[in-house]
Amino acid sequence: MNYTVSLPKENAINLRRLLWMRMALLPGVALAVWLAGNYLHAELPVNSITVVLVCMALVGLATMLRLRGPWPVSKQELFSQLVFDVVVFTILLYLTGGSTNPFAPAYLLPLAMTVVALPGIYVWAMFALTTICYTFLLFNFIPLPMAHSHGFQVHIWGMWVGFLFSAGLFAGFAARVAATVRERDRSIAQMREQQARNEKVIALGTLAAGAAHELGTPLSTMAVILKDVQADEPIPDNSLAILKNQLGRCKEILLSLSVAAGDLRAESGRRMLVSDYVTGLLDQWRELHPGLVAQVHSSAGAPETAIVVDRTLDQAILNILNNAADASLADVEVETDWSNDTLLFEVRDRGPGLHRDLVDAAGKIIVSTKQEGLGVGLYLSYNTLERMGGDIRLFNRDGGGAVCRIRLPLANIRADQ
Repeated sequence: MNYTVSLPKENAINLRRLLWMRMALLPGVALAVWLAGNYLHAELPVNSITVVLVCMALVGLATMLRLRGPWPVSKQELFSQLVFDVVVFTILLYLTGGSTNPFAPAYLLPLAMTVVALPGIYVWAMFALTTICYTFLLFNFIPLPMAHSHGFQVHIWGMWVGFLFSAGLFAGFAARVAATVRERDRSIAQMREQQARNEKVIALGTLAAGAAHELGTPLSTMAVILKDVQADEPIPDNSLAILKNQLGRCKEILLSLSVAAGDLRAESGRRMLVSDYVTGLLDQWRELHPGLVAQVHSSAGAPETAIVVDRTLDQAILNILNNAADASLADVEVETDWSNDTLLFEVRDRGPGLHRDLVDAAGKIIVSTKQEGLGVGLYLSYNTLERMGGDIRLFNRDGGGAVCRIRLPLANIRADQ
């Protein structure tokens, strides 16, 4: 994301500062005209200058009222205000000596304001405008007559005053804009820090939801076995072996969650080939569902591609696979494919299908409506994959059931990046 472009709030702040500078300029120009006429005996077109100053005051008043409204200030509006100032300044210079006026170099002021407040395209547009106006004033202007022989010395002092005036205005404006930029940078840093914390919560939430989902299968298996066992009868050896296996699986699930939560490093991962990762994940899924009948089709597109995967990705994909197994244990189809750039999963079941409130027309998840369990596993899976640049799409299957398509770009998890 590009954070260098001014935000609407900053545009309003900069426009407000520009307005106050403009309003402060009005009495300064009026005073300069009065001093030039009464002490330097310069014959100026006072009536024309007065009309220009009145127009400046009216536009300033309208801008002040506009800033009180709820509408955000756009970059185009701020730039148009700067253009207005350049045009007014050009008219004033035309009436008071053109390029011979000692204040003519003040064209640099609106250009500098544009540099610090707006993107590059506006800077070059302002550069072109000020260049055209200054060049126009080299050949077209009303001469500035002087009634005494010290006109050149007066011009030198006028240039000095013009420099102090322009430098003071620019220093004040630039300092305020720099403070606004620093405040914005602090806000962006806080937003990024908050986003990192939110991603950590999502990662741990995905681990917890996945662990809860995984625990549900062995616990259900043990409940079915123990339901048929009488209190005064020994447990059959095969049933006892299954119970031990399922208890071991519960211990592994809780241990993995404990390690991730204790280290607060849910994003740390392990390096492996894509083919090995897919095979291991599907084997783990089968272990969770002893009675599962699934058809798995894998395309070894790029088995040499190495990736770094973590527990959150495991849980995100396992949540999808577990949902399909819960929907139709005896009829699940899984198709996997990968290239050097993308890993694809498509999971198809023959369950009751998707509720219309679960996804939108494009298959994007809206809200989880799962009838049993926590009901957040699918949502957390979606957020985990989205954080990694991937996505999930859900559709109802022809003939009944659901289809879930998972797409995960490998650029962010490639081991050799």
